[in-house]
Amino acid sequence: MKPLVMTVYGTRPEAIKVAPVIRALEDSSVLRSITVVTGQHREMLDEVNDIFGIVPDHDLDIMKHGQTLAQILGRVLEGLDPILEAVRPDAVMVQGDTTTSTAAALAAFYRQIPVVHLEAGLRSHDISSPFPEEANRKITTQISALHLAPTSVSRANLMREGVAAETIAVTGNTVIDALLGTVDKHLPFTDPALEELAGSGRPVLLVTTHRRENWGEAMHGVGRAIARIARAEPELTVVLPIHRNPVVREAVLPHLAGLANVLVTEPLAYGQFTRMLSVATVVLTDSGGVQEEAPSLGKPVLVMRENTERPEAVDAGTVMLIGTDEQRIVDEVTRLLHDADHYAAMANAVNPYGDGRASERTVAAIAHHLGLGERIDDFGVIAT
Repeated sequence: MKPLVMTVYGTRPEAIKVAPVIRALEDSSVLRSITVVTGQHREMLDEVNDIFGIVPDHDLDIMKHGQTLAQILGRVLEGLDPILEAVRPDAVMVQGDTTTSTAAALAAFYRQIPVVHLEAGLRSHDISSPFPEEANRKITTQISALHLAPTSVSRANLMREGVAAETIAVTGNTVIDALLGTVDKHLPFTDPALEELAGSGRPVLLVTTHRRENWGEAMHGVGRAIARIARAEPELTVVLPIHRNPVVREAVLPHLAGLANVLVTEPLAYGQFTRMLSVATVVLTDSGGVQEEAPSLGKPVLVMRENTERPEAVDAGTVMLIGTDEQRIVDEVTRLLHDADHYAAMANAVNPYGDGRASERTVAAIAHHLGLGERIDDFGVIAT
């Protein structure tokens, strides 16, 4: 019987990045696929599964309002262990750096099942930022049998930590596979205001913010900065798909009340978000995934963080780290809106993260690890 690969995921970013791999596993002639979702993000997770036509085989449904990171970890371990005992997969694949991914990796490790880490080797080199992601990804590295690094920079990080070279494959990032397969569909917006904006030709500042280490006064500063930009740039439309976490909403939304050119929406479905990325003039974010997606569409990205585990686009010049200082945010957005040369320098459509074949390389690497077939040549990004 063909070896069975179990994919465990629980958040929207994980779902986006594992979806093309799950599809490739389902099409594999040498591997079988089974999927488990934890429900760490409920509605947003289900929406991505629907877009890609994925019906999970098991759903732990752990989401509870206000739960702590420790409670998430415990519920995933408790819920996944009996499934692992009953199913006995040949490998468990986890993605990235969420609490779901670390808990699932631990559950598999405790059952002595090989862990495959998709998007391995990202490092900010600051254990407290992003929190808890930097710790999560480092823990998962220690118990993984196969490390699927998205770029050679990530591979170099793993090598410096003593990970054996033969256990690393450089695949490219599967988010590019998902993006390229979705953005060309030109999916309609459910919000008529967004549909009208998309056809208007007006400049658009797309903002996403939710990062835990920015909670509190820093996020209030983000809200004030957005308001100042909106007032100073009446021809600009700010689009803010607001995160569902009330901590985020309570910090940001009061500063934006009454501003006609600020369009606050609920979180956009993945297909609609990729289209909004293509419409945007400038992207202001603290998200990890957006740092990978927007440069592929030639969009300048200002990242409201002090460091990033995704330095490739910073090195390429399409992403700039600006932190959360209110005045710095205002200054950098304003510069991009009015300095054509600066905008052009950042808007070069450099794609350091993938070529659309990451899922193919991923499945080949897993099959090879399980003694079947050969790997595909690594994604060729030069480390810096």
